[in-house]
Amino acid sequence: MHISISKFILFSSLVSTLLLTGCEGEHQDTQTRPDLPSVKVQTAKVEQKSPELQIEILGTVQAIHSAVIATKVSGNITELPIELGSRVVRGDSLMKLDAGELSAKLQQSKAQLSQAKRNLTREQNLLKKKAATPEAVKNQQDTVSIAEAAYQEAVTMMRYTHIEAPFDGLITKKLVNLGDLVTPGLPLLQLDSDKELQIISNIPEQLLSRITLGDTFTVKIPSINKQLVGTVSELAPTADPQSRTALMKLTVPVTPGLRPGQFSRVYLKQPGATTLIIPTSAIFKAGQLDRVFTVENGFAKLRLVRTGAEFDGFIEILSGLDAEETVVMKTESPLVDSQPLTIQ
Repeated sequence: MHISISKFILFSSLVSTLLLTGCEGEHQDTQTRPDLPSVKVQTAKVEQKSPELQIEILGTVQAIHSAVIATKVSGNITELPIELGSRVVRGDSLMKLDAGELSAKLQQSKAQLSQAKRNLTREQNLLKKKAATPEAVKNQQDTVSIAEAAYQEAVTMMRYTHIEAPFDGLITKKLVNLGDLVTPGLPLLQLDSDKELQIISNIPEQLLSRITLGDTFTVKIPSINKQLVGTVSELAPTADPQSRTALMKLTVPVTPGLRPGQFSRVYLKQPGATTLIIPTSAIFKAGQLDRVFTVENGFAKLRLVRTGAEFDGFIEILSGLDAEETVVMKTESPLVDSQPLTIQ
């Protein structure tokens, strides 16, 4: 019995010693932990919105007025006063052809017309003297009409040997040289107007029903570092079954440096699904992790979040936050978890 009491007294002494030691350690830890300074911050609410999504599609600058120059007759090029990149105005000479056969036919048809007219005059005089019949005069009149048609045809064909610019523009392709033999339908030159330009692009079929004539979209031309506003001027009513896209044309204003053939980006803004968004400046990066600080009872609370798309200074929050929570904007001094905050 005496031994049991002694053991109990010894056990009680040890417990008391441990409790005193623990309390002393806790007291010492509280005294040695430094207080965090309060940081002045600006805050923003987690909003639930349906933001406009910006869809980027590729396009090409093209001239509204573009012509592939060809000829209707065969012949050798005798004059070629233009070069690649030459600027021309409507009516300027682009080239002349030497078509000897056409020149001979023109002279022949002219001579035949003159002879037919002389014969008609003779028959008319004979009819007055009653030395010819009205039928003979009528036949000769028909001969004159046929000769006139042949002469006009020869004149028209000769005009085809002189090719002129159909409108103002730039020579963007030159496929022939002086002295070349050309044939009907063979492309010789390409003329593009640089006064009226458009963007040619193909839009995904799911966007076709959301776009109408007259809509405006942002267009960027990387090569000249320009941002323009394009207006939808033409829109295909159906999509291509192979590419699942539809042709769209946007007119753009005349801009220095803008040329046919340049690469462009067209940005289509479309309403997206309802999502949570916060200002992009509320994201604190830590390696591959996206973090935010929420405000809870005047203190900063560190939270990890999963982010989505960025648009117009905001970023989509896929998980980690709830609507109407308050987040801290970026500060000049670093924040830590549980740091006191002064809301500005």
